[in-house]
Amino acid sequence: MPRNEPTEVTDGWDGERSPRRRKAVRYGVPVAVAGVAAATIGLVPAFAGGSPDLPKISAQELIAKVAKSDVQQLSGTVRVTTDLGLPSLPGAGGGAGGFGGAPGGGEKGGDAAPQKKLMELASGAHTLRVAVDGPDKQRVSIVDKAAEYSLVHHGKELWAYDSGSNTAVRSTAPDSRSGKEHRAPEGLPKDLKGATPQDLAKQALEAAGDTTSVTVDGTAKVAGRDAYQLLIKPKQTGSTVGSIRVAVDAETGTPLKFTLTPKSGGAAAVDVGFTNVDFAKPAASTFDFTPPKGAKVVDGDKERATAQRGHGKDAPSRKELAKDMGGMNVIGKGWTSIATIKGEGSGLPSGKDKGEGAGGDAAKFLDSIGEKANGSFGSGRFFSTRLVNALVTDNGTVYVGAVDKQSLINAANAAK
Repeated sequence: MPRNEPTEVTDGWDGERSPRRRKAVRYGVPVAVAGVAAATIGLVPAFAGGSPDLPKISAQELIAKVAKSDVQQLSGTVRVTTDLGLPSLPGAGGGAGGFGGAPGGGEKGGDAAPQKKLMELASGAHTLRVAVDGPDKQRVSIVDKAAEYSLVHHGKELWAYDSGSNTAVRSTAPDSRSGKEHRAPEGLPKDLKGATPQDLAKQALEAAGDTTSVTVDGTAKVAGRDAYQLLIKPKQTGSTVGSIRVAVDAETGTPLKFTLTPKSGGAAAVDVGFTNVDFAKPAASTFDFTPPKGAKVVDGDKERATAQRGHGKDAPSRKELAKDMGGMNVIGKGWTSIATIKGEGSGLPSGKDKGEGAGGDAAKFLDSIGEKANGSFGSGRFFSTRLVNALVTDNGTVYVGAVDKQSLINAANAAK
């Protein structure tokens, strides 16, 4: 059979999408990429053997195959590795708000708080076991050397359990609390729900447009299955993303592997893939959960209600929150879009503050972790990871995106 040769697609592959949809998708590219880079987890797949000999397929046909894939049942094991170049920040675990614990605190939920576990997965190597049976049954278990952490969604119930602390948090799915038909585990933190090869690949494919090159770049064996390799590359030179490679199961169209490599080279920043996968229906017992004997059980719904009462009048309304975000804007398009938040007054401590006292100490600390920036806009500091750069000006305005530093300076200069 003929082997696959790279086939490029630019702006014609997105078929019947409306112009509004295409525009929204293109402007959302860096947001999706930055979200993945900053919060999601990479899974390193197992490769076996050489490249399989598969029928030739175009990029358009492969994208259509992914779009039509509707796998509702699977189970498997993944290896988690992430190298985002994030600084090590003690106490960055956060609260158990997603499962009902107090936002930002999580005193009672403790180590069972999903947000805390998500932060731990932002770097290093981990092993996950996953199982899915339709929209109402999912399970993700994070297996470390000394303990196991599980998130279980079964119908109206959501459980988070940490074996190390023997603590479980139980919550009711939001749609169930409101009496609506439950369709998905909305109680799970957003980034944990999106930490599968399928979800990451979907974000990347939706991001493609006339700023993107999409090709079929050969075949591979992933988790023992034949797969096509879809290669996605930004055309815009200012992007920090080098490429995204998606391995697509030749039989089902399911993405099996997602690899995001920075333009700077080196190891993948996010590498997501199955080491083994089974598309058969998982056993019903997989989604059953009963807290072990002696486990501390936290009522997530009660914790949420208590936290909301505690905030009382100080809690901002939705209208107030929307107003606060009114200063946020997105400039540019495609992979070089930049999110901006306009500052009001003084921003970070500057070099003029290097005297005695808290201001001077803060300025010295920021100098140690942030690179100084200058332009016709004034001055500020860069804060960087391997994928995302941020410029905070001395007046407090923030420019951030999966773009190089010069692009941020250009944006700040243009806005002055």
